[in-house]
Amino acid sequence: MEVTREDVLRCAQLTSLKLRDDEIEPMRQAMEQMLSHAESLNSLPLDGVEPTTHGLLLPLLRREDVVVDCFTQAQALSNAPEHDKGHFLVPKVM
Repeated sequence: MEVTREDVLRCAQLTSLKLRDDEIEPMRQAMEQMLSHAESLNSLPLDGVEPTTHGLLLPLLRREDVVVDCFTQAQALSNAPEHDKGHFLVPKVM
């Protein structure tokens, strides 16, 4: 599948990536290679193959849902660098 420079720039914009001019061509080639590989999977003979969520047929192990004692709010906050009114205080992200 052909990937153009504009495709790369559009994907970079959608993912908030800032690409330098010297990074665009290697990125275009890498994207083209990945899409070509994904496209080649369409040629695999999959008639009669049942869909699966994983490659190994292992049973899904589940544990019993049991209520256990847990930390109190005071214990959970005891090692926090900062807390206020029962909540962890963290630095602003934005």
